[in-house]
Amino acid sequence: MFIHEDFLLNNTTAKSLFHTYAEQEPILDYHCHLSSKDLAQDRKFENLFEVCLEGDHYKWRAMRAHGIDERFCTGDATPYEKFQAWARTAPQTLRNPLFHWTQLELKRYFGITEFLSERTAKSIWETGNAMLATKDLSAQGILRKFKVSALCTTDDPCDDLRYHKQMAESGLETKVYPAFRPDKALAVNFPEAFNAWVAKLGAASNVDIRDLNTFLEALEQRHQHFHQMGARLSDHGLDRCFASFCSESVAAAIFSKVQSGVAATPQEHDQFASFMMLFFGRMDAAKGWTSQLHLGALRNANTRRFRQLGPDVGFDSVSDLSQVETMRAYLDRLDEENCLPKTIVYNLNPADNYAFATMVGNFQDGSIPGKMQFGSGWWYLDQKEAMGWQINALSNVGLLSHFVGMVTDSRSFMSYPRHEYFRRVLCDLLGADMERGEIPNDEETVGTMIRNICFQNAQSYLGLHAAAEKSITTR
Repeated sequence: MFIHEDFLLNNTTAKSLFHTYAEQEPILDYHCHLSSKDLAQDRKFENLFEVCLEGDHYKWRAMRAHGIDERFCTGDATPYEKFQAWARTAPQTLRNPLFHWTQLELKRYFGITEFLSERTAKSIWETGNAMLATKDLSAQGILRKFKVSALCTTDDPCDDLRYHKQMAESGLETKVYPAFRPDKALAVNFPEAFNAWVAKLGAASNVDIRDLNTFLEALEQRHQHFHQMGARLSDHGLDRCFASFCSESVAAAIFSKVQSGVAATPQEHDQFASFMMLFFGRMDAAKGWTSQLHLGALRNANTRRFRQLGPDVGFDSVSDLSQVETMRAYLDRLDEENCLPKTIVYNLNPADNYAFATMVGNFQDGSIPGKMQFGSGWWYLDQKEAMGWQINALSNVGLLSHFVGMVTDSRSFMSYPRHEYFRRVLCDLLGADMERGEIPNDEETVGTMIRNICFQNAQSYLGLHAAAEKSITTR
């Protein structure tokens, strides 16, 4: 059997560490893109396409590479035709993490041990669809099955959070919190889209946005509303940190220019985004939030496909932008003001591992353990080899013991085995260290660190459960 109980565990100590200290820990998925509507309404998935392929751009990229027409990825093919196309592709993904993920998904969700292929597609489709009809594999059933203690969705400031309110009042065992994602507030280089979003922000906050001051007032109002709903994290998807700092009067002039329909120049965009990122950092620090910086993606690289299909459909790649100096300047500016929030930085270019891991160490201040975090392998680095790179870099220049662990960063309800995958990689690395005599052969000490990385560190660092109790009393 390919996915067996000791999958990826290549030494005796690793097996003991995983089964004793990691396997049964709950999941705290503090960054994902799951739909709050699907969660609140306890969506029942009609078929394997909906739960396995809908919105999964990792799989779409592989299908295109295998010569599958776009009709079977994002187009108008039937759900079964799309699943068949993925089944034809799956055997070709050997040595791609998709092969491991696919087999883990089939085993953990449906108990299926056959390899997905064109030959097995029909039987797997029928077996999976029958099981999806049960409450055990509804959206909320999946959370229970994988012991998801809490998760954070990713939400625009304009979102009214109605589904989060519904879940908070429903008694759902898994706590579901919003996370504040204000990327659209920086997009002054696209005035039409920016101004339309500002209008939505004004309606959501009940603020008449006339200038920069009222724009900031509206964002503060939404930030406070998110806080009252239990949010304790923000999230920013950036090419790089912005560090072309400007005065409020300059930012106000840029805002007025864009409101008149004129696009900001590249220099003005950098200035305005830098001003806004300081504003967001200060708000997060004042409320004790954690700021997440996802850095280094080159998005929408294929112009033709972007025009046809829009963003987030699998046409993004790793960037080679210089990251270090602007990150230093941004963090340093907030630190000088004593306004640097707890921060997790995620890199997408593996060449930046040591740069990111050492940079966060410059701003540890002794206030809390691991205030500044070098985040888990993200996107293209969310796989066995790159998880090892991230763990090794953090171990060598920081404290692995305070690492807040894995996130799914996924739009798919099928992604929870990725936590298991990470835990197996972690245990295999540390088990090998123990057997080589590089760290003490003390399973309780090492196992306790593993258990903390799997769950407890994130719970302590983020304070989400305390937030839940407080938010319930203030709504």
